[in-house]
Amino acid sequence: MAGNFWFNTETHEVEEGRQSDWTKLMGPYASREEATQALEKARRRNQDWDAEDEAQS
Repeated sequence: MAGNFWFNTETHEVEEGRQSDWTKLMGPYASREEATQALEKARRRNQDWDAEDEAQS
């Protein structure tokens, strides 16, 4: 089922279906693999935004 995977930032586990409080979750993601990569994807986005901020300064 698409959009049924969540990454729990407290346990660092992927949940199928939202099982935890929303404050501990990233998602939804279409696949387990995509949810597994949630922190890496967020890290890359933050680096890109930081680079953009530096370029505008």
